[in-house]
Amino acid sequence: MDKTPLDLAFVSDVACPWCAIGLASLEQALARVEGEIPVNLHFEPFELNPDMGPEGAETVKYLADKYGITPEQVGENRARIVARGAAVGFAFGERRHVWNTFAAHRVLHWAGLEGRGRELKRALLRAYHGEGRNPAAPEVLAAMAAQAGLDAARARAIAEGDEFTAEVRARERFWHERGVTAVPTLVVDSRYVIQGGQPPEAFEQALRQVAASR
Repeated sequence: MDKTPLDLAFVSDVACPWCAIGLASLEQALARVEGEIPVNLHFEPFELNPDMGPEGAETVKYLADKYGITPEQVGENRARIVARGAAVGFAFGERRHVWNTFAAHRVLHWAGLEGRGRELKRALLRAYHGEGRNPAAPEVLAAMAAQAGLDAARARAIAEGDEFTAEVRARERFWHERGVTAVPTLVVDSRYVIQGGQPPEAFEQALRQVAASR
């Protein structure tokens, strides 16, 4: 078997609950193949709410309006998400507000350059979906960066400025041009696509199949 690491591009948004489920599930799969299949996991930007202003929006009304469903259906969907999260070890808390995530993507881009993208992604998903914190707030981004082993002051400076804007926009265009319209989307070796918050077994099987086919 070719021992060159599989390239895993995890296209996702901090605002996406299924991305939190998908990452937790993928990490369980990676633990199962550790020592057998080397991987290079990196995170790619996607914005579910690219036109949202800095004030954000109230969650239930926003989701009901966006998807044309009732508040009751929003609640039912959330219950399913909470259950799926619990199954893979991700604890969803109450999240009353939806926020723009572009600043988070810029800080995540920097974290990837520093080799701490996975740690910051985990921290931001937990802050947003578990604790209802604003992932656009410089103080939140600085605190999560510190948790991820990064320089908090540097993270805050990035959040308060416009550094890495061009780089993140370029990556967003890259994936849009390749047909990514929903997240999470895992792209393996730039060829194989796995969409949605799959269970760990599905990710594991896919990784084993791709590794064996090289």
